[in-house]
Amino acid sequence: MYEQDQRDATEACLSWPPVLGLFWSVVITLAYLRGNRVQWELAETYGVSQSTVSRAITGVTPLLAQALRSVVPTAEELRADRQYIIDGTLLPCWSWAAVPGLWSGKHRTTGVVVQVAATLEGQLSWISDPTPGSRHDLYCLDQSGALDHLATYPPIGDKGYIGRGMLTPFKKPPGRELLDWQKTFNKSLNHTRATIERVIAHIKTWKVLHTDYRRPYATFKTTISAVIGLIFYTLT
Repeated sequence: MYEQDQRDATEACLSWPPVLGLFWSVVITLAYLRGNRVQWELAETYGVSQSTVSRAITGVTPLLAQALRSVVPTAEELRADRQYIIDGTLLPCWSWAAVPGLWSGKHRTTGVVVQVAATLEGQLSWISDPTPGSRHDLYCLDQSGALDHLATYPPIGDKGYIGRGMLTPFKKPPGRELLDWQKTFNKSLNHTRATIERVIAHIKTWKVLHTDYRRPYATFKTTISAVIGLIFYTLT
């Protein structure tokens, strides 16, 4: 796997457009990731062709993902002595006929889902690998293995995570209202959960994760990895 990554990186290096060079290729790629800017508009801004911009983004993005991999925490690095808040979020993309399973009934659009963990103080701690948007948050969290490392202090989540030993709000039972203490508990827990919503909003200031991803779907996972690496790099 490492040797394949090295070969991919070498091929990417050779694809840098000579008219731009490494520095401007990186600048254009960062501008694209931060604002999800269309390639023709970047081409006009930097005085090159759209195909040159495309080659720059294609060449630099996997290099960023590889170079920043070491600063991205894994599920195994979540601390057993800390309590986390976990929530899922959809990263939208175009709907490709050749790629089934991207439609999210919850969000009413296509994309991929990632799980996000943060501390009670609002420090981003972990982001999972993406899974197709049709998958439920509970499935995605199970696949990530994160809960295997958080048995001491059960993480906090919404009602979608009921059944996994997490702290979740009470569901209204059929035929009656919640008890007063259950309502108080839900209100307090939802207030705490607001922290993860702010963390996710900060992640999505990288517009390529917030507005429809337009490049080929095969490049989406690498783009997500590159942006996650940049996010954690800025936190260090």
